[in-house]
Amino acid sequence: MQRPIYLDCNATTPVDSRVLETMLPYFTEHFGNPSSVSHAYGWEAEAGVKQAREMIAKAINASPEEIIFTSGATEANNLAIKGVAEAYFSQGQHIITVATEHRAVLDPCLYLESLGFEVTFLAVDEDGLIDLDVLADSIRSDTILVSVMAANNEIGVLQPIQEIGRICREKEVFFHTDAAQALAKMPLDVEAMNIDLMSLTAHKIYGPKGIGALYVRRRHPRVRIASQIQGGGQERDLRSGTLYPPQIVGFGKAVELGLAEMDTEGERLQKLRDRAWEELSQLEGVYLNGHPNQRLSGNLNVSVAGVDGTALILGLQPVMAVSSGSACASQSTQPSHVIKALGRSDKLAHASIRMGMGRFTTAEEVDQAISHVITTIESLRKSQ
Repeated sequence: MQRPIYLDCNATTPVDSRVLETMLPYFTEHFGNPSSVSHAYGWEAEAGVKQAREMIAKAINASPEEIIFTSGATEANNLAIKGVAEAYFSQGQHIITVATEHRAVLDPCLYLESLGFEVTFLAVDEDGLIDLDVLADSIRSDTILVSVMAANNEIGVLQPIQEIGRICREKEVFFHTDAAQALAKMPLDVEAMNIDLMSLTAHKIYGPKGIGALYVRRRHPRVRIASQIQGGGQERDLRSGTLYPPQIVGFGKAVELGLAEMDTEGERLQKLRDRAWEELSQLEGVYLNGHPNQRLSGNLNVSVAGVDGTALILGLQPVMAVSSGSACASQSTQPSHVIKALGRSDKLAHASIRMGMGRFTTAEEVDQAISHVITTIESLRKSQ
């Protein structure tokens, strides 16, 4: 039986065979605990972790000691937001974020609201971008953190991270960015962009699931965060728990490959995305969600008028694998909060599909998938 065409790379990606090959020795040969400093098995494991940490740090122009390994971007976001809130509680209880953030940012902020913090949720325009003047005006004397994602997980929009960082630095407020969708897909430089905390993950870039990292600035202005998991004191006592070398070395290799192929792969995916949109845009009542150009090269998100959203997703099966929004919220019957923030109606937000093209997506697959999308839309409109 032929497998569906996979177009859900914003949800996750398959592990690249070159990444898997790098990981395998750490399951069987270099299996030691990196914290076991008294023998060769621990030294070998720690050497692999050290090399991966250096690679990830280099990718964002950070120092290796500024990289804290976590279980993924969700944990990294929680550690950044709750960690700063707890560490700087006496200096202020105001946080700024954006209405279109991933739930892994929004929910920790809502949790802090329940504890008495005040959170400002910035609106976005019809293209999904924030207003920089509104951001600057929203920063107060008691603001301790601004959290804005680099690339949106649903609509692929790239926020002006460098400008946001500049504003935060001028206002002397810490800046956190969820870069889960941006790593190895766009240039990231924590120094040039004035980023103080950055959340990362491996499984969006053909690495293993269950491993991520949080960059925490140690250079001026140094950021203090309160640990959210106590125990063995690993990761400079900021994230206790035995490190898992296979995942970590896989993360490092995925970053290495992603950086090496970023420019050529980005150009290829952009051509595939634009080719897909050119065909879909010929249909009446199909609307692009997010900025037409300032977006991830492999992301295409559209809303379709005149069809039921659930019927549309089901109708695309089993030919292709796409989603109607974030994979973390795919079981929800509510329309996407991201699409609604663009000003779309509930019905249009519900009838949206996200196509994420990736390293192993071919032009032939895209042509076949888009042809099926068009046929499905036309069929559903006739039957309704």
